[in-house]
Amino acid sequence: MAAAQQSLPAVVSGGIKDFGTMPAGRQLALIGMLAGALAVIAGIVFWAMSPTFVPLYSSLDQDEAAEVVTALDGAGIRYRIDANTGQIKVPRGDVGEARLHLAGEGLPRSGDVGFELLQEDTGIGTSRMMESARHRRAMEGELGRTVSSLDAVERARVHIAEGQDSVFVRERTPATASVTVHLHGGRSLSESQVRAIVHMVASSTSDLSPENVTVVDQQGRLLTEDGMEEGGMRSSGDRLSFQGQVERRYAEAIRDLLSPLVGGDRVRVQVSADIDFSEIERTEELYDPDTIALRSEQISEDVRGDAGEGPMGVPGALTNQPPAGGAVGEEEGEGAENGENGAAGQRSGSATRNYEVDRRIAHIREMPGGVERLSTAVVVDFREEVGEDGEVQRVARDAEEIERLENLVRQAVGFSEQRGDSINVVSAPFEAPVEEEIVEAERPFWTQAWFMELAKLIGALLLALIILLTVIRPALKHLMSGATARPAQQPQAESDENLALTDQSGESAAGGGGPSGEGSAVASLTGPEEDQQEMDLEAVRGMVKEDPKRVAQVMKTWLNEDGR
Repeated sequence: MAAAQQSLPAVVSGGIKDFGTMPAGRQLALIGMLAGALAVIAGIVFWAMSPTFVPLYSSLDQDEAAEVVTALDGAGIRYRIDANTGQIKVPRGDVGEARLHLAGEGLPRSGDVGFELLQEDTGIGTSRMMESARHRRAMEGELGRTVSSLDAVERARVHIAEGQDSVFVRERTPATASVTVHLHGGRSLSESQVRAIVHMVASSTSDLSPENVTVVDQQGRLLTEDGMEEGGMRSSGDRLSFQGQVERRYAEAIRDLLSPLVGGDRVRVQVSADIDFSEIERTEELYDPDTIALRSEQISEDVRGDAGEGPMGVPGALTNQPPAGGAVGEEEGEGAENGENGAAGQRSGSATRNYEVDRRIAHIREMPGGVERLSTAVVVDFREEVGEDGEVQRVARDAEEIERLENLVRQAVGFSEQRGDSINVVSAPFEAPVEEEIVEAERPFWTQAWFMELAKLIGALLLALIILLTVIRPALKHLMSGATARPAQQPQAESDENLALTDQSGESAAGGGGPSGEGSAVASLTGPEEDQQEMDLEAVRGMVKEDPKRVAQVMKTWLNEDGR
């Protein structure tokens, strides 16, 4: 009781006195244990309070990393360099500020460099070849940026090989290009997207055809192996996508038509389309026998007279003189007679006519995507009516209304009996929608930054508490135990007989004799101090009864010491 009521300074002073009585080795061990525990706690607290460093950029060249470090030093932003990977890490809270500052400095430059490369001073002695190379590099950077703007592409690089001109056509080399795309995790490019990249690169470079553009992903897979042929829809994925677009277009047309009549949430439409994806090319040559036209006509005529006819007389000037006077009639008669005889010769004629029959030559190429058959299903909710009792009731729509809605659907989809189209419109009760609370998709809390910081702090506190309870507290308790459990010691001047007497009195009290047992019972009710006094009295009485001579000798010794 007395020990428990001691003040804190008394306990501390008693502990220091007890520590001073310990051996030197034990003192050093206790001091080392306490110092080590305090150092561990201080280290844990410092680790918990220090910020978490995260990579600033995933990958940087050594030259660019040196420039980034210089820029961070100038801005006064803390950073660390990972000894294993060489990554530059900054505190998590300073990532945004560091990136904005570096962006203002034009860092990092590992991304594609665009037309800003042409703004740099090239000097006076730059050759034409260097200017051409700089322009090509700038064009490659701009194309890489454009390809990287696609959702599935994380980054991209473009390489262009310019063609070589020659005076000989056979020796000309066409321009070529290659594109390397690094896709986001779990994403891929469809064939239509690959074709779009190919045509975009080809359209941005002169004398570059789409056939000379190659696209490769980060795993080395060739994405343009199908040849980029015209016509599209080569793969099943493109065909399913086209079929879905056709079906959605028809379904939206029906929904837009019926929603104002029955309500936007009271109609459900489903359209199934059979699409013909076959590609057909044919050449036709047709003749129309009923249409005939004269193309060309050639007529010839041959006339031949008798063998005795012809010019007669003596050649010369006398023959060409005019006839004498009075003889004109006779000569004319003779000439007429000769003419009649000449007309009795041979005559022949021929005619050639060419006629053309109507002829048509047609080269037909049927592209895929034709609709072969449509199957349309429409479900309309019941109509609400107010009953005689004033309550709202849901009743089925009558056949006349269903037929009217079906006719509207026929017109919306372009119903054709020749294709075998089918339309089914029914009225059925819709179940009331269950209102569910829309919960925004959030990341799990254990993946967020604040949780990691909190777990780090809690872990540090737990470690510090464990060290405090298992190391420091037992050591301090052992150090203070001498002061708290120190009984009221008797003076050192007592003789060996007094110590023996006290020991014997204690043994007698513990022996449990009749008188002493009664005293113990009484002491248990009166308290610790009265218990001790009663035990001492009972011990003295017992010793007087057992050995009165020894007690008398002790009393004489005490009297002699007091007399001195």
